[in-house]
Amino acid sequence: MTVPILLFAAGLGTRMGALTADRPKPLIQAAGQPLIDHALALTDLPDIGPRVVNVHAKAQMIRDHLAGTDALISDETDLLLETGGGLRKAMPLLGGSPVITMNTDAVWRGPNPISMLVAHWRDDMEALLLVVPQTRVRGHPGKGDFQVGPDGRLERAPGDIYSGVQMIRTDALVAVPDEKFSMNVIWDQIAARGRLYGVRYTGEWCDVGQPSSIPLAEAMLDV
Repeated sequence: MTVPILLFAAGLGTRMGALTADRPKPLIQAAGQPLIDHALALTDLPDIGPRVVNVHAKAQMIRDHLAGTDALISDETDLLLETGGGLRKAMPLLGGSPVITMNTDAVWRGPNPISMLVAHWRDDMEALLLVVPQTRVRGHPGKGDFQVGPDGRLERAPGDIYSGVQMIRTDALVAVPDEKFSMNVIWDQIAARGRLYGVRYTGEWCDVGQPSSIPLAEAMLDV
């Protein structure tokens, strides 16, 4: 099975402060590479494609950076659609379901997170979220997002952190009336049907959403 992937690169990056004054957040560097390149490297797998990147803030800079690659662009320059709306707009480019979505503001040390999702996916799932135990998290405050039950089903509660990577069927997106909406809307619907699952990442993960996280990411990568 070949699985399409959407890389979320349209955010405003306001938590990065002055670092996003002259560039979009995905082009901020950590360990000598733009964040989006760290994410793209993880998608270089034989069973992943097409690769789609959505853009909004300083969109032309991301377009220029990706020129010469096989990445397709989902353009949100007119309106930032949030995660759910952004995925729905990208569906014609993705061309299939289920799809993987991935945030571009994190770095990883350990198994390829995309390979983990594909390996754990089952036909009875509507969504499979990759979550990280708090002992394996860097640069991310908070009490956690989900608890993983004995059967793998997710419950919203303090516990593991959502890593920003998921595999999801897109059917439920069509019925949402709003143009812009969060994936949380879809997750709540899927959870109510008992088909929202999680798998725990076995490596280390760093959320590079703010300047103070950059040295944490580089330390995790031993750079």
